[in-house]
Amino acid sequence: MSATVEKVVTVSNPMGIHMRPADLLSRAAGRFQCQIEIEKDGQSIDCKSIMSILTLGARKGTRLNLKACGVDAQQAVDVLSELFNQGFDESDSEVASPGMS
Repeated sequence: MSATVEKVVTVSNPMGIHMRPADLLSRAAGRFQCQIEIEKDGQSIDCKSIMSILTLGARKGTRLNLKACGVDAQQAVDVLSELFNQGFDESDSEVASPGMS
């Protein structure tokens, strides 16, 4: 029987889930055999699909439910939730940096 693991995470990086964090999430999820979904407001998407992740429109402060089902579900949830905890290695200073013209 495959384990199902769930964990609520909060988007903490200043710009929310844009292309770079979505890419990091989908790449990390792709390393696992289990099925991984992210749920927001009743909408559930495949975490291995970068385009699906972007459709969530998850801004800073958004709470999401990670759900993994399969042999490596616990490891997958641990790795993905750590990305959220680290803010995808983004900082407020990156957002405020000039030269984005």
